[in-house]
Amino acid sequence: MAVGYFLESWINLGFYFTSGTTEWRAPIAISAFFSLVILASVFSFPESPRWLVRMNRIDEARSALSRYKGEDEQSDAVAAELSAIEAACEDFQTQKASLGEMFTMGEESLAYRFGLCMLLQFFQQMCGSNLVSVYSTIIYQENLGLSSITARTLSGGMLTFKLLSCSVAFWSIDRLGRRACFMISGAGMGSCMVALAVATSFKDDYGASIAAALFLFLFCFFTPIGFLGANFLYCTESQLLMKVAPLRLRSSMSSISTANHWIWNFVVNMVTPIAIRTIGWKYYLVYACIGAIIPVVVFFYFPETKGRTLEELDIMFKQ
Repeated sequence: MAVGYFLESWINLGFYFTSGTTEWRAPIAISAFFSLVILASVFSFPESPRWLVRMNRIDEARSALSRYKGEDEQSDAVAAELSAIEAACEDFQTQKASLGEMFTMGEESLAYRFGLCMLLQFFQQMCGSNLVSVYSTIIYQENLGLSSITARTLSGGMLTFKLLSCSVAFWSIDRLGRRACFMISGAGMGSCMVALAVATSFKDDYGASIAAALFLFLFCFFTPIGFLGANFLYCTESQLLMKVAPLRLRSSMSSISTANHWIWNFVVNMVTPIAIRTIGWKYYLVYACIGAIIPVVVFFYFPETKGRTLEELDIMFKQ
């Protein structure tokens, strides 16, 4: 996502100097190219070991696990995880799944797990990440009073800085753990939003404008630490939300939580231009409050998933 925002900002700046409809048609056409690349590459992705086990293709599942772990197919690590997957898939075959289960507690604490999924995706959108990435040009122009070219240039520089800041997340996610990353990221983003609200409350103040721009850059440093990948990692091997969902309900819980993610994305994108023009700096206080509650909620309610397999998490939630 950071790469996409980085490219989008500089492409938009480049086509800003063109005339007519080329200014907006060309960036859309360029983004379509990347969508086609993703579509074509899907056919080269390996199948999930769990799906292969469910299809009774055990040898292929062992080979996939071997490639994933970087170990020999006959190694103890591959054999142990394959056995755990087979046991979990056997339970999956014998247990019936019902959407109503997601709203009950019981032995598996399903309502609790589902709440974690929904909350994390809500936080990802309402922490201010999309606000800053999508509407940074409007913020620079309408809140800070900068020219169109200066606003677009600063936006490009900020999103480039955000891309570079992703390296911090690569370092921290497996060293600090998921919980610590979420709490640091939430506290940092909330603090930056408070500072942005204060700075933009001063009209026609050059010093305040510089401070606001600084805190927008700083916000982009904190975002990747916990909410530009770790929230998706909190789901199976590639996404963190499904990692806390039981196997038989994982696809349903992931689908609904992902829909929740994009609903809030839609809300932010529709509300932001109106809010910036009407209530101005007060709008940032909404995101400041949400950023402030992220560390508290994560500390008390989110379990650490670092170093645990899906099957181990299933057992943990049942205890």
